[in-house]
Formats: sequence, C-alpha cells, structure tokens
Amino acid sequence: MAIYRRFQDGMPWYLARYYWWAYLWDKSIWFFDHQPIINAILFGNYRKLQAMTLPHVTTNPMHQVLQLTCVYGELTGKLLERLPQGMFIADACVDQLKLALRKTANRPNPLHATRLNAESLSYADNSFDQIIVFFLFHEMPHDARERCIAEIARTLRPGGSLILTEYAPLPEKHLLYRFPLTRWIISRLEPFLPDFWRHNVRASLEHSLQQHGKSLGAEIHADCFASFYRVTSFTIK
Repeated sequence: MAIYRRFQDGMPWYLARYYWWAYLWDKSIWFFDHQPIINAILFGNYRKLQAMTLPHVTTNPMHQVLQLTCVYGELTGKLLERLPQGMFIADACVDQLKLALRKTANRPNPLHATRLNAESLSYADNSFDQIIVFFLFHEMPHDARERCIAEIARTLRPGGSLILTEYAPLPEKHLLYRFPLTRWIISRLEPFLPDFWRHNVRASLEHSLQQHGKSLGAEIHADCFASFYRVTSFTIK
C-alpha cells in the first residue's frame, strides 16, 4: 500500500498524495520546522520574504486577521507580535495547528486555531479585514486553488486586503528555471507549481470578488531572488 494512504483521512487528496512527507508525518513536521531547513528550501530567502511580508500586515487593533494555513518557521509568531487583538489561523492538519499553538504559547496575543480545508472555510461572509497566505497556492491543483481564492474573496470585507507571498509568475529568465535539471527537480517536488506559474491569480480573485459584489482595488508587489518569488498586497473594494 502506498504510504500516502495512511494520511488520507480528512485531508485534501493532493495534500495527502503529494505532501504527506512535508506536512503530515510527525517526523517531518519536527524536521522541517527548523530555521536552517526552511531557509534552505527557499534558497536562503525565508527571512527576506518574511521581512517583505510583515510591513503589509495591518496595524489596526480592531481588524480581524486570518493566516490561511500554517507555515514552518517564525512567521506566525512575528505576525502575532504586530496584532495585539490576536489572529485566526486555519489548516487542514491538526498536527500543524498544534505546532503553531505550541510555538506561540508564551505570547500574550491569542491565536485562534481551527481545522478547516482552505477550499471550504466555515467563516461567515466578510469575516476578515486581512488574510495572509504564505506559500500555499503553488501546492494546490488548479481547481482547488480557484476554490480557495473564491473563499478568500467571500470572507474578506470591503476595505480589507489579501497578502500573498508566493512564487512569482513564470521565471523564464531565472537560472533555476532555465537549467533543465533544476527545473525538473523543482517540478518533481512541487507538482502543481508549473500550473501556478501560469495562473493569473489577479484575474481569478477579481472574478470571485465580483460574485460577492466586491472588486479589486490597488495591487502592490515586490519581487525577491531575481523575480523567483513575489510578495503582493491586494486591496478589496
């Protein structure tokens, strides 16, 4: 029996099938949640990407903020430092939520953790002023990504914002893409990344917002690592 089948219960199929070794196995959760490891995965850019993300985080203590899925490293704690009102976090994996809670247990600002599939959030419409997504979309097949974007559009309030830290659009001029071996390795480890590279996230978000009587406002983005990664802030109207 394929190992991934042990992790299928209650999980999105693609998470169990392709990422059990990174997010669902208890030994891998311990292994990957070390700063040198997660930094190496991002080719030495974890702290830079985190530093580029944090200035976009709201400073309004009345705002409701959601981090959509857990991440390895320091990000969740750094977000809580900026949010005296606390923050919501949602993930399909209970062990990932437990890890996030353990890492932030000594912080005075509360972390409200809920097990949810990002494609089907149980939050009410217009629940959040800001949603933060850090390297999630490229790990989803196209249809799942579209459903996740639709849920973000539904749960964000007008006047709110989406902070998206992800791979930049197709990096045709980047050495890691131009060199066939590294492109093959990256695509094997990240099977949905080739589709994400070509996905017009702005168009998908705009379409989903229109279904809820909202629209897309300003977009601010900054690239990192020779335009291999990108941090984008979308404003909702």
